[in-house]
Amino acid sequence: MGIGGISIWQLLIILAIVIMLFGTKRLRTLGSDLGSAVKGFRKSIQDDDSADKPAERNPAEETAGADKDK
Repeated sequence: MGIGGISIWQLLIILAIVIMLFGTKRLRTLGSDLGSAVKGFRKSIQDDDSADKPAERNPAEETAGADKDK
């Protein structure tokens, strides 16, 4: 038994039909487009996370600034 009750033979038949319908060149470009979309999505998530975090300050700079105000 394969994935979700589908045997390996049924998966191979489905794969063969998909290759016949779309061709290997179109499937290759579809895969690369999907990969670049996922990469862009991950990059935007990381950029968003870094923008949400406040900038870390150096404690020495804070005490130096407080001394100048006095």
